[in-house]
Amino acid sequence: MDKEIVEKFLKAGEISKRAKEFAKNELKEGLKISEFAEKVENFIKNEAALAFPVNISINDYAAHCTPDATDNSVFKKDDLIKIDIGVQIDGFIADTAFSVKLDEKDNILIKASEEALKEFINNIAPGKTIDEMTKIVEDVVSSYGIKTVRNLAGHSLEPYRQHGQISIPNVHVANKHEFKEGDVIAMEVFTTNGEGYVVESSPAAIYMFVRPGPVRMREAKLVLDKIVEQYKTLPFAKRWLKDLTTPLKLHIALRELVNSGILVEYPPLREKGRGLVAQSEETIIVMDKPIITTQ
Repeated sequence: MDKEIVEKFLKAGEISKRAKEFAKNELKEGLKISEFAEKVENFIKNEAALAFPVNISINDYAAHCTPDATDNSVFKKDDLIKIDIGVQIDGFIADTAFSVKLDEKDNILIKASEEALKEFINNIAPGKTIDEMTKIVEDVVSSYGIKTVRNLAGHSLEPYRQHGQISIPNVHVANKHEFKEGDVIAMEVFTTNGEGYVVESSPAAIYMFVRPGPVRMREAKLVLDKIVEQYKTLPFAKRWLKDLTTPLKLHIALRELVNSGILVEYPPLREKGRGLVAQSEETIIVMDKPIITTQ
């Protein structure tokens, strides 16, 4: 891998580490979730660019949750909170996540998720297969008497693309794909005491540009121009566009862009059996001695 590219991954990772510590220190009972999101995102924007909106998924919600501009909900003491942070330098991404339960220091779901990720990192190397690595993850989590979320996965990272071509499920799969030196992956482990499966919920507050296309509505054109210029092919939050037009017109504009196939939306993912979910994630450059950019 080109030295300049490695340096950009490392810089994004260093900022994400500090953003993660900042987020951990800010988390507290009674804090408005939208205020927390804005604080963390502003921390990142002071030094780099966002790779995606900060994801704040609570209890049985596993992923793709970020507050809307009108969200007045607050953190509760017994919430199991997942914080997923993305930083990018010229499209080179650091993706990291952690879980916290404010009223519990030794939560089994969090512990299992963290240990499974640690064992993945300890064993990843060029030549290792997805088969081998997913077995490690599932075996560690199963040893705690709980489940992984079988339809969520780690993934490779590509320039301006958060989810690359490589998918690394949380459940053991007989996939003989071999990791090679220089692969950049965001490995995330989701654990649950529920059914081990997530389903789409609503409403969506995260979107991504996928292809150009004609639009009719003036506000839709305005929204699309900003998306292409500022976010390119990376996910963005609906609330980031709140100053462009009225809430109703923004909603209609996004619907037109989704219905036209110009954008895709990411509905919140919720555990099917309403079980609690924990998440741990780090970004890894695969080497004989892997480089953990976010740790």
